[in-house]
Amino acid sequence: MEEKKNYSGQLSLRLTPELHERIANEADKENRSINNLVAYLLEKSLDDQLIARPTSSFEQRQFVGRTINGRSITPENGLVVVDGIYYRYLIDGNHPVEMDKAYVIIEANGNILTLRAL
Repeated sequence: MEEKKNYSGQLSLRLTPELHERIANEADKENRSINNLVAYLLEKSLDDQLIARPTSSFEQRQFVGRTINGRSITPENGLVVVDGIYYRYLIDGNHPVEMDKAYVIIEANGNILTLRAL
């Protein structure tokens, strides 16, 4: 198991005098040090970004890791049918489709599924 490091990192920033003054005034209003305020704002910003990111798609949640039969793939039109829905597909390694093989869905990106032969 990897050991966690118990030290604080350091970061040097170059700020315009105006931005430094704004941060100092805000820190003073909140009765915080400049360092504490900047660390808090950075952490909050990163947390907010994680919350705002779109959740995984239906296909990522439902199809990735699932096995399908090679007969579900129609190379003539470049489509694969999964649960009655047609998707475009890519074969991992760009190999030709083999109807007698099983495939696992390894990635879903929009309406394109990436398949890998088993």
